[in-house]
Amino acid sequence: MLTLLEEDLMRRLCETPGLALVRHTSSVIAATNGAVPVGDLSEAAGVSNTHLAQRYKELIGVTPKRLARSHRFAATVLAINPAEPIDWGELAGGAGYFDQAHFGHEFRTFTGLTPTRYIEVRRRFLREHPGHALDNW
Repeated sequence: MLTLLEEDLMRRLCETPGLALVRHTSSVIAATNGAVPVGDLSEAAGVSNTHLAQRYKELIGVTPKRLARSHRFAATVLAINPAEPIDWGELAGGAGYFDQAHFGHEFRTFTGLTPTRYIEVRRRFLREHPGHALDNW
C-alpha cells in the first residue's frame, strides 16, 4: 500500500505545472547565494516575471525574490566571524548589497536586530555557552 501511495504521489508531483521551472531557477538562486537578478532568471527561462512569481507562490509559498534575499542573507551571516573585527561596509558590498544602509535594513528585516546588536548577542552567547555546536559557526 505504501508503495502504491508513493507512486501516486510521485506521479502527481511530476505533473505539477511549473515544478521543473521552480526547481531549475531555485538551483540557480542557491548556486549564486541569491546574487542573481530575478529578471535574469525569468528571461533565461523564457517566462515573465509575473509567471515565475506565481509559480513560486503556488509551489513554495514565497516569491523568487524573497528566496534569493533569504539565500543572500544566510550566506552573509554565515560568513561573519564573530571572533574578529567586522568591516560592515566591506561585508555588505561583498554580499552584493547596494550599500551599508540596505544591508542594515535587510538585517533588521530577517533578524529583528541591527548588525551590531546581532554580533553582541552572538558573542555573548558564545561566551556563555562554550563548546556549543554554534561555537565554530
